[in-house]
Amino acid sequence: MVNTGLDRLLADPAERARLRLGGARVGLLCNPTMVTRDVTPGAFALAASDGIEVTRLFGPEHGVFGEAQDMEGVGDSTDPWTGLPVVSLYGDHEDSLAPARRALEGLDVLLFDIQDVGARYYTYAATLAKAMAACAEADVRVVVLDRPNPIGGDAVEGGVVRDGFESFVGEYPVAVRHGLTVGELAGFFHHELGIGAPADVVPMTGWRRGHWFDETGLPWVMPSPNMPTLDTATVYCGGCLIEGTDMSEARGTTRPFELVGAPWLCAPDYARRLAAYDLPGVTYRPVRFTPTFQKHAGVSCGGVQLHVTDRHRFRSLVTGVALIAAAMELAPDDFAWRTEAYEFRTNRPAIDLLAGNDVLRAQLEGGADLAEIEASWEHERAEFMERRSPHLLY
Repeated sequence: MVNTGLDRLLADPAERARLRLGGARVGLLCNPTMVTRDVTPGAFALAASDGIEVTRLFGPEHGVFGEAQDMEGVGDSTDPWTGLPVVSLYGDHEDSLAPARRALEGLDVLLFDIQDVGARYYTYAATLAKAMAACAEADVRVVVLDRPNPIGGDAVEGGVVRDGFESFVGEYPVAVRHGLTVGELAGFFHHELGIGAPADVVPMTGWRRGHWFDETGLPWVMPSPNMPTLDTATVYCGGCLIEGTDMSEARGTTRPFELVGAPWLCAPDYARRLAAYDLPGVTYRPVRFTPTFQKHAGVSCGGVQLHVTDRHRFRSLVTGVALIAAAMELAPDDFAWRTEAYEFRTNRPAIDLLAGNDVLRAQLEGGADLAEIEASWEHERAEFMERRSPHLLY
């Protein structure tokens, strides 16, 4: 049985004493995934714990209730459940992504407890890093309550972000599928990148690197509106690349990132072309679907649903590249890269920000085969594996 950092903190007075939480003024950087094993919201559970005074909430992208859509700015507010002030760390401008000095005034400790999904693009780890830096300047201690990497901690995929390609979906030189927990990322951020002061981590018990989320016995709570299931997280490392194109990643359907398509794609042809790549652990079902918002809202799209048949052999990132390559081959006159602003950046195409470089786009436009593309990540992937090794807690 896996016990999260939150459950351990609540159950162990010695752990609370070690962290000097008694009488401390505490801020929570959290969202709906901060729950106990019996799904009690973390703010409620901490309020019932002796000696912990929660005075302020901080919300990442999607807000403290996880209800805002991607890249939707959220304002400061008051939490209707607890009456606590809420500071948004995802507003309408880039400066809002880190807590301002005034937002940290009067705090002794910032507790971070948010479920990550194991992909560099997912912005919660970047929020943690920015909070660590801001808290170091404001002399506020950071405590990370650890949770599982839901897609396991062994596999690592992709290269790292190169200089000049930093953004909120790729702020730091971390592999696309990093295989780390947020507690481990906190150690990597500080010791490898010099971000902030060291964070105190309350590690889990019972979690092993090979564990997927459905092997933990913990309840799945949606980390964001378009991350409804573990199946979504399984395909997300590759499926999120579709955000860098004018294809739909099926936001506004019940299967985002598992469904991919566009109005100009012939679904059976697309499924056959993808199958011809013979990638392991996945099959493709031809479908039509209609997104309810964002790209191609209200328009029927031809495409595929990814069915992962062996998640241990499935390579999400190269499969995501295949989804783009097949569409470019089948409909070269219709396919296009996304050109709108992406995560507060207008100087780079979204696909370059997601990839962390402009090499992937050039490879796809030049017709490089998938094996060549995947091999081009290997050096950076291996270097990252070596750099992350000292920070593994499990």
